Amino acid sequence: MVHFVGAGPGAVDLITLRGAKLLEEADQVIYAGSLVNPALLTRCRLDCRILNSAEMTLEQVIAAIEEAEQDGLMTVRLHTGDPSLYGAVREQTDRLDALGIPYDVTPGVSSFCAAAASLHAEYTLPGLSQTLILTRMAGRTPVPDRERLEELAKHGASMALFLSAGMLREVQAALLQGAYTENTPAAIVYKASWPEEKALRCTVGTLAETAQEAGITKTALILVGDFLKGDYARSRLYAPDFTTGYRKGTDAT
Repeated sequence: MVHFVGAGPGAVDLITLRGAKLLEEADQVIYAGSLVNPALLTRCRLDCRILNSAEMTLEQVIAAIEEAEQDGLMTVRLHTGDPSLYGAVREQTDRLDALGIPYDVTPGVSSFCAAAASLHAEYTLPGLSQTLILTRMAGRTPVPDRERLEELAKHGASMALFLSAGMLREVQAALLQGAYTENTPAAIVYKASWPEEKALRCTVGTLAETAQEAGITKTALILVGDFLKGDYARSRLYAPDFTTGYRKGTDAT
């Protein structure tokens, strides 16, 4: 059996209880070494076989899983954050389906959640934004034309950019072709929830400059949008005059 496990954003205590238990029980762990906090591996048994997928191809990963399956061993495939976001998981599960190898997926806390927590921010504020766009700048890995940053920026919604910290001049130019301005609030969160985390507030117009001054070129999320401002409308859910299925407000007749 193979268990795909989301390791969370980095802090060792932000992996889920289920994920932690699976790590403790695993015979083999294949972890995304370039992104997963290696301290999580201290949960593994001393006799657990540990492989770093940063040094492996897809074919080598599948071969290691096949070998473990033949020996009746349980594998944990440990991915950063949540496996469903930029985890290259589908290509692995498709191979396992073809081989008849059973698997399941344990979700994890994504870094976009940890980044907001670090900033004490809420992506969906009444009167400002009720939409969050999770995306990336096109680089060595392309994006579909309809999902180019210039197109998504037209919405002016809250945005979290993955895998884009090394292209911030291009990010700025793309964002400014949409609904954002030079003064739109932004933030750079480096290694959210890790001990070495850095959270830097800036604007769209100063993204590249801020990252350069801090020496940040990778492993950072870029957050953009008016949700980083201080002014917003109060939620209706908790307003005294708002009636819900659980309480009567002053608007009740």
